[in-house]
Amino acid sequence: MKEPQANSRRSFLKNISMASISMAALPAGVGAAVKTRTQDEATLACNATTLDYYGQGPFYSANPPMISNGLLAGPSEPGTRIIISGRVMNLDCTEAIANAEIDIWHANDAGQYDNSGYNLRGKVLANAQGFYSFETIWPGKYLNGNQYRPSHIHFKISAPGFSTLTTQLYFQGDSSIPADAAASISSGVYDASSRIISLSQNSNGKYEGTWDVVVDAQGVPLGIDSLHLNKGIIYSASPNPFWEEIEINYGVFEKAKVSLLVFDMQGKEVANLKDLQHSPEKYSAIWNPPANLPSGLYFVALKVNDMQVHYLKIARKSS
Repeated sequence: MKEPQANSRRSFLKNISMASISMAALPAGVGAAVKTRTQDEATLACNATTLDYYGQGPFYSANPPMISNGLLAGPSEPGTRIIISGRVMNLDCTEAIANAEIDIWHANDAGQYDNSGYNLRGKVLANAQGFYSFETIWPGKYLNGNQYRPSHIHFKISAPGFSTLTTQLYFQGDSSIPADAAASISSGVYDASSRIISLSQNSNGKYEGTWDVVVDAQGVPLGIDSLHLNKGIIYSASPNPFWEEIEINYGVFEKAKVSLLVFDMQGKEVANLKDLQHSPEKYSAIWNPPANLPSGLYFVALKVNDMQVHYLKIARKSS
């Protein structure tokens, strides 16, 4: 990725005028929310997800159940609700890893693990587009020697036919990170820098964060080169979460056939704006999904000449 090229794309998105189109729904639509990344975050280089210095730690329990309805934490679990979602991709971020198994576990609000059952332990599968999502609570801290470990979530990510990656996720602003032997590592094979993510509060009072996982595996091709830097980008959607209507703003960098697709968490295409010829420009799509569309998490994908180049998470709230 060349910096002058990235800068030119940023200038493009800031300076060109906006055109509008109306987005037609097919069978159904869009649902539950997640924080969208800033453009600068989205243009970071593709780097392999690193191991965590502490590995799986002493509190792992084998054979956890599959998560039901995307909930790692049950509705009555004490604590601050958070939603983590993202995409599992290959080492150069050109392929999505469908059906990757994501094994998740963490401490409860009081900093304690359930070592006799499977509370706050479970597995989720990435869908056909490589997307995953789950809702849980913000993990509590616990003493490790004379220092508190920062809040963290354990992950084991297994792509079909490939080795398992075991690591941990941390959160920006945690005061315990600088003194932690694992979370403070900023280079090398145990570099935790890209595993410290930001969380932002949505209109429902839940905190949301995005974590894309990059592993050594083969998946469904997404395309080649810099994708959204060279071809197009979805840069905002609002309101998010929404109920009756959502506006999706995107830019196209070359004359091309463009489609905006919506997928549910099973990877099923639920809405499609097909075969529009676009010139290099900035566009806005207004979409009114049907009233019977379920609330939940969905993904909008931008295709340029049949190549998927970018995606954004959106949410439909309950009426």
